[in-house]
Amino acid sequence: MSDTPATPCGQSAMKLRLATPADLDLLRHWDEQPHVIAADPNDDWDWEEELARNPDWREQLIAELDSRPIGFMQIIDPALEDSHYWGDVPGNLRAIDIWIGEARDLGRGYGTRMMELALDRCFADPAVTAVLIDPLASNVRAHRFYERVGFRFVERRQFGEDDCFVFRLERAEYPCK
Repeated sequence: MSDTPATPCGQSAMKLRLATPADLDLLRHWDEQPHVIAADPNDDWDWEEELARNPDWREQLIAELDSRPIGFMQIIDPALEDSHYWGDVPGNLRAIDIWIGEARDLGRGYGTRMMELALDRCFADPAVTAVLIDPLASNVRAHRFYERVGFRFVERRQFGEDDCFVFRLERAEYPCK
C-alpha cells in the first residue's frame, strides 16, 4: 500500500495522512469517547505497538479538516493481514475501519467525505475488486450510511465477541472508479 494519497472523487479541505506514534494521545482520547466505544466495544487497538509498525498490508490514517484531526481509518488487505480477522478471503479486497473522533463532528458529512477518500485510495489500485466493512449488527445508523455510499449487505457474522453485518462495495458499483 502506498502512502501517497489518491486523487479524491470530489474536492474539500479534508485530507488523509498516515497516523504516527505522535498521534498516540489523540487516538487514546478518541478511543474513550462514548460513540466510538458504542461502535467498537470489544477491540483493543494496542496503539503503542501498532502505530510503531507499518506492514505492507495496512494503512492507518488520520483524517484532517483544515489541518484539524477529525477521524481515524484503517485500510487493510484482509487476505494478508496477520491476525486473519476476516478468515479465508480471496486476494484483491480491502477492508476499512472508520470513525469520527469527537461527537461534535458527527452528522456533518465528515464520515461521508472520509469514506470517499478511503474508497478512492482503495480503488486507486486497479487490482482491488471490492471493499468490505463490518459494523455491529445493532448499529442501524451505520448500515444506512454504508448503503447510501453504495455498499450492499452480504451476511451477518460473528467476529470474536462482536455480532456484525458484513457489507461489500464492488469496484463496478463505485461511482468514481
